[in-house]
Amino acid sequence: MPDDPTSHGKSSSTSEQPIGGDTTVRPLVKRFYELMDTLPEAARCRAIHPPSLKGSEAKLYDYLTGYLGGPPVYVEKHGHPRLRARHFAAAIGPQERDEWMLCFRRALDET
Repeated sequence: MPDDPTSHGKSSSTSEQPIGGDTTVRPLVKRFYELMDTLPEAARCRAIHPPSLKGSEAKLYDYLTGYLGGPPVYVEKHGHPRLRARHFAAAIGPQERDEWMLCFRRALDET
């Protein structure tokens, strides 16, 4: 993990390359949102997202790219991630968290 999300990719270790860089991150994020949009067991997590997941997909891709050691695309477009503050408006409880993790783990397994 990069030391600081505002470091603009100047981390000594990068995880993005070992997992495959863009050729892995993009399909991972795409599959994650496909699962969220279609799995009945992810319905509560899906309900706290906008009707179209395209914006969420783009932002997660940008964030993961930088988080995994690639270029800091998210920071350049949106500033510091402030993940907690950005998610305050959403009613996220244990069930929504678990559903998000279900989709992400399954996407990891499938891509």
